Amino acid sequence: MEIEKKLLDAHRTRFAAIDRLLPEAAPPPVVGERVDAATASGVQVTGVVQRQLHGPDDVPLLWSAADVRQLFPFIGGTGTEGMDVLLRAWRTWMDAESPGEDSSCVVNWPSRDAEAIRAFLDHGLVPMSALAVRTGHRREDPAGDGVTVRRARYEDFDDVLAMAVSTHDYIGQVATRHRSNAAELLAPALERALDKDAPLLWLAERDGTVAAFAHAAWVISSPGSAEAELLPHGRWGYVNNVVTVAGLRGSGLGRALMSVVHEEFTGDGADGTYLYYNPTNPLSSVFWHRQGYRPLWTSWEVHPASALR
Repeated sequence: MEIEKKLLDAHRTRFAAIDRLLPEAAPPPVVGERVDAATASGVQVTGVVQRQLHGPDDVPLLWSAADVRQLFPFIGGTGTEGMDVLLRAWRTWMDAESPGEDSSCVVNWPSRDAEAIRAFLDHGLVPMSALAVRTGHRREDPAGDGVTVRRARYEDFDDVLAMAVSTHDYIGQVATRHRSNAAELLAPALERALDKDAPLLWLAERDGTVAAFAHAAWVISSPGSAEAELLPHGRWGYVNNVVTVAGLRGSGLGRALMSVVHEEFTGDGADGTYLYYNPTNPLSSVFWHRQGYRPLWTSWEVHPASALR
């Protein structure tokens, strides 16, 4: 779907000024429905809405509503006013829709754009997920007394799955929806990760008992790739999940575990590491900042979709 070159150029200029780590802003998605609006002075802004539907066995249900409407805004240099009028137009557009309870309206936007944040809050959107990055080399803290970190093995599957489900249940209180079939949705990816000679899945043990794990992957951001719309070009370590058993959270296990993960990624030539965390999670929102991560993109959402103001 095409938009005016002048608007796209202004959109890209805005992103470049907001955050030096942002890649060049992507053009509008090819597929979607267009929403148009104008500021009081007549400056045109636009957006594209895409709908995504997830079935009961789809893994994205672990972090997403079943029925998602995502807006890709193009507001150029109009700031709060431009985003506000576009969201108002989206709200009007939504009047013709009939979203159910398990639905959401989503906007993914650069985390440092304070002007846009004002408009998101005014329209009922809240920060539900953040893509955070860590670049450069930092001195890592060694594991504490009684803590050892090792690569996971296939026979660790049951322990790892139980910890992953426990964390999903916790996050369901503060961020994403609780899914009763979380174990079935989580199991395949963990099985694939463990069915390798050197899985990118580490365990932390305290006094010989499994107490935490970290699951990671390598991601390449290259010209034309989907990753290049979110990350600078390069070879990135992706931290998919970090879990500590409920009774030991806050005891330093996560820090000890990530010190090993970061050292291994750095030693293997990573340009940086990134992850997604929930700003509403009172544990991760503190932990990851202390680990040197800072938000690059924030996903603003409202549940259900009909609650958009």
